[in-house]
Amino acid sequence: MNLEEYFARTGYKGSTEKQDLETLTDIFQHHIRAVPFENLSIHCGEKITLELEHVYNKIVRRKRGGWCMENNQLLGWVLKSLGYETSFLGAYVFNPQQNAYATLMTHLVVKVIIDGKAYIVDGGFGVSYQMWQPMELVSGKDQPQAPGVFRFTEKNGVWYLEKMRRKQYIPNQSFSNSDLLEKKECRKVYMFSLEPRTVEDFRFQCTYLQTSPDSLFTKKSICTLQTTDGFRALIGWTLTETTYNYKENMDLVEFVTLEDEEVEKTLKEKFNINLERKLVPINVKGSYTI
Repeated sequence: MNLEEYFARTGYKGSTEKQDLETLTDIFQHHIRAVPFENLSIHCGEKITLELEHVYNKIVRRKRGGWCMENNQLLGWVLKSLGYETSFLGAYVFNPQQNAYATLMTHLVVKVIIDGKAYIVDGGFGVSYQMWQPMELVSGKDQPQAPGVFRFTEKNGVWYLEKMRRKQYIPNQSFSNSDLLEKKECRKVYMFSLEPRTVEDFRFQCTYLQTSPDSLFTKKSICTLQTTDGFRALIGWTLTETTYNYKENMDLVEFVTLEDEEVEKTLKEKFNINLERKLVPINVKGSYTI
């Protein structure tokens, strides 16, 4: 495993000498625009494991993506190797259908300290809830980014992330009531504490999420990638391309339904993913919104 190979994968050509916020942001943005958030292994008969070398080979050498435990573990290794002060935290994701936070800590994020300030770096959420810049860990402060306005609030040692989005324009009106569309303008994303975690704390969750019939990830095949002006997502057979702020306070959301034979071709062309095994797409209606 080496950093040059990782940077070749993400296309980052900037400095690695400074451990500052500007460098961190640049490295982070190259990662989220090159490495998809995806769970396709589950639907290709592959097992997702958390050994760092396996994650490295999958994302860097096989040019795949991964979910939070893979993406953020790799990012954490990269940043630590560059000299950043990093640690892992564990979060509980909000379920809009149940209007409650999950009871299982399934989301791994990276905390980075720069000049005494703490930042959250999360390259493993995908769709419109994917932050584009490291977020300063301060309570009650609006942090506007291209995807929308993010905000942390802290109560009794528990931190909450929420996001305010713009209005949405959907040209294909047959999708205007899609269960994939987030209807609320302000959406809770996840909650977490500042207790340091290790990858070992996620072993059970990694197995559960890819095997349980109750898991979102067994019910939907998901691949999402950030672009320079928005993001694209393939969920089951539904391809979505979102352009942020294409008009004043308005995001453009374009939907198309693919045929079976178009799915893997689209993964190659839109997400730069070549699968080694046959994908079985799935999209059971449920709690995943873009």
